[in-house]
Amino acid sequence: MQVTQTKTEGLSREFNVNVPAKELQEKLDARIEEIRPTMKLKGFRPGKVPASHVRKMFGKDLMGELIDKLVNETNQKALEENELRPAGQPNVHMDGDMEPVLAGEADLAYHMHVEVMPEFKPTDIKKLKIDRPVAEIADEEVEEAIGRIAEQNTQFEARAKTAKAKDGDAVVIDYLGKVDGEAFDGGKAEEQAIVIGSNRFIPGFEEQLIGVKKDDETELNVTFPEDYPSADLAGKEAVFEVKVHEVRAPKTPELDDDFAKGLGLEGMDQLREMVKEQISTDYTAASRARAKRHLLDKLDEAHDFDLPPNMVEQEFDQIWQQLRTEMDAGNIAEDDKDKSEDDLKAEYRKISERRVRLGLVLAEIGREADVQISEQEVQQSLIAEARKYPGQEREVVEFFQKNPGAMAQLRAPIYEDKVVDHILEVATVTDKTVSKDDLFKEDDE
Repeated sequence: MQVTQTKTEGLSREFNVNVPAKELQEKLDARIEEIRPTMKLKGFRPGKVPASHVRKMFGKDLMGELIDKLVNETNQKALEENELRPAGQPNVHMDGDMEPVLAGEADLAYHMHVEVMPEFKPTDIKKLKIDRPVAEIADEEVEEAIGRIAEQNTQFEARAKTAKAKDGDAVVIDYLGKVDGEAFDGGKAEEQAIVIGSNRFIPGFEEQLIGVKKDDETELNVTFPEDYPSADLAGKEAVFEVKVHEVRAPKTPELDDDFAKGLGLEGMDQLREMVKEQISTDYTAASRARAKRHLLDKLDEAHDFDLPPNMVEQEFDQIWQQLRTEMDAGNIAEDDKDKSEDDLKAEYRKISERRVRLGLVLAEIGREADVQISEQEVQQSLIAEARKYPGQEREVVEFFQKNPGAMAQLRAPIYEDKVVDHILEVATVTDKTVSKDDLFKEDDE
């Protein structure tokens, strides 16, 4: 076997490999002798199938398996002997017709192209200075949050028989929907409570209930939205025949100990403490996110090295495909609306380069610090991902378990967060007090 490096250009490496037919035949003979004792073929005693018959019947298939194994082993050997770290799977290109090779009549010849990881020394993270924005939790914010909890627990009490429904009231009705005079599936309900202003029904439906009172019978004229899920109803005009059973007024509970006890707590003091802890958790997450962004900016500024083209291209393709999906759905950032496709591609390619560069830097820092991910952390992340698809949890778990690539994508953010946490522990981090608005404002990507 002969392995020759033929190209060294930037991060690109190319090798030519030649395996003589004689060597291939020797490996095939050894493989046949390895499996022959366990073979059972009609007309032969177990383990007594002649090697010549095995070669005649299965020679090409066995040679194909040997070549696949040999190519993988040779590629790995070439990388190890040259002390190269691949940036992706090597690309193998066979030279010439493979039929004579499979028949054992010709040498195996191919060339292997691979992109390698760039060599660089990460910046000294101990010298990094990171700002971490923090904000004080105002008492008013705690009270507002408790107020929202009270609103979520709003009860409704019956109004007088002659009282007319107002915005925010709950109206209990029977209704029957018709299109072109014909009732349609899903358009009928009895004693349905509808809160006016909740925007849970077709546009215009709730608004027309304002002013109705108990025992009224009326008709509501609405138009289904063009993007309504049911194609048979999308864009159609409909009439709903409505009978009003009751009009109920909202009653927000008093914010006292009885209210807190109704939530299973000891009193308002415990409720305030729990709400403040939740807000604090949100503040801490926002502080970390902004400190991470500042950290990544610092790392990006501190490193400049060649990037594996294929890694950048793959990252760009993923970003661009996502962007195209958003654009096709009519969702496009205001700043991007007047840009040409070439300008957008140039802009998002820079983002791709930044992501790849930072990914490599974080990976190298993590390697030097021996950052590890536990199986428990991976399993917790897998369970969290599966819970996003109620009723399909088992299928989601099986998908990840059977797809190493998907599992790697699950592990990547866990590893990145652990490396970021390590850097924030080692670097000089200064807390900087800011307003709530500044803490939660969105950065431009």
